[in-house]
Amino acid sequence: MDISTRTAEAPPPAPQPSAAEQKNAARGATRPGDRIFLGLSRGSGIFLLVIMAAIAAFLTYRASLAISKDEANFFTTFEWNTNVEPPYFGIAVLAFGTVVSAIIAMALAVPVAVGIALFITHYAPRKLGGTIAYVIDLLAAVPSIVYGLWGALVLVPHMSGLFGWLDHYFGWTGVFEWQGGAPRSMLTVGILLAIMILPIITNVSREVFRQVPQMHEEAALALGATRWEVIRMSVLPFGRSGVISASMLGLGRALGETMAVATVLSPTFDINASLLDPGGGTFAQNIASKFSEATELGQDALIASGLVLFVITLVVNGAARMIINRRKEYSGANA
Repeated sequence: MDISTRTAEAPPPAPQPSAAEQKNAARGATRPGDRIFLGLSRGSGIFLLVIMAAIAAFLTYRASLAISKDEANFFTTFEWNTNVEPPYFGIAVLAFGTVVSAIIAMALAVPVAVGIALFITHYAPRKLGGTIAYVIDLLAAVPSIVYGLWGALVLVPHMSGLFGWLDHYFGWTGVFEWQGGAPRSMLTVGILLAIMILPIITNVSREVFRQVPQMHEEAALALGATRWEVIRMSVLPFGRSGVISASMLGLGRALGETMAVATVLSPTFDINASLLDPGGGTFAQNIASKFSEATELGQDALIASGLVLFVITLVVNGAARMIINRRKEYSGANA
């Protein structure tokens, strides 16, 4: 009996995905929902860049109108007279005050904030740490004007003792020489800004330190390390990038703070060698105090100073990003 065999037919080749489908598959966007989310995310990023470009273009255009009529050097002049003819104004004092007050605030706030974050996450009992974290969260929600009123009514009257002590022991340096005037100086502003940015830096640093892998700390303890050695070898290297990011958030608030500085500082357009002498100014404080009574040219001049603050903020954040990228091999993202 002849047995007839039947050769199985080969299945047809599977259709090749298109280039767009391959690109979406490589990015993980194969389903309609993923593609929609990918488009929305990309569109949001592009929209943010468009907004930033629009702000920069507006500030540049209005600033160019003011600088073209300025009879002084915009970057080195110590005066701000926009109502005279011809106008004569510059940002030397504002730039100096903004940078100095921000440096003072960062020098005071960052070490204290990191110490509080380490205490909450690695030293304090759970209930005590939770209570401290709750209070710090509340401080982060306090409006700027409340800090300003507290600074003017409470902080400034109690700064005379500190100023006298600094003058007695460090007045010979010239930086802490005090002539006995009202303590409405750049040091007072820096201390107030440090108090304001302390909750921001503490909260972000606390969350970063909580993400340290437990096995890293347990391994260090198993090798006989002390609690401080565990923090120094495991916690701080892991959280370095996060602490830098937290510091940049705080610095951004310190650079752009307006009402609190305007409430505490006695503004003058001069640069004092001593941090205890009243006077000075910042970009944000100058804009807030002069914008309502400024002429059209005066408003353009204030916008020009705002453009400089805008550029300083971008440079600071860009530098922070470069530092984080250089140290990304030590960060927790690659652990």
